[in-house]
Amino acid sequence: MKSEAWVFAICTIFLVLVSPAYWFITSDWTGTSALTMTTLLTLMVTLYLGFHAKNMDPRPEDRKDGEIADGAGELGFFPPYSWWPLWCSLTLGVCVFGVAAGAWWLFIIGVLLGAMALIGWIFEYYRGIHAH
Repeated sequence: MKSEAWVFAICTIFLVLVSPAYWFITSDWTGTSALTMTTLLTLMVTLYLGFHAKNMDPRPEDRKDGEIADGAGELGFFPPYSWWPLWCSLTLGVCVFGVAAGAWWLFIIGVLLGAMALIGWIFEYYRGIHAH
């Protein structure tokens, strides 16, 4: 985590230097506020990663004596193919189209179908060939 914290710290330092320079060169409120918000967001991520890097055991890539073989093993659960994200995105599209067209009945149908698709996505590993 320390390496990621340093990457974000460098980005934060860069943005701290660029934001006022952008204001003095352009006097643009929109770009300056966007750069300021980006600076604050990268600072927030830097502090979060730095705080958690101090509270956890160092990973192999954070240690000076770490070897590639130290990082071997299971990295986590990576799901196989799934059709549920497609159905969730299609129902979101139906909801947005219903709002844009002013057809509230279409929005309600999209919400109901979206709820079923979301439930299917959440519980897809409780049935079928990928059940745990």
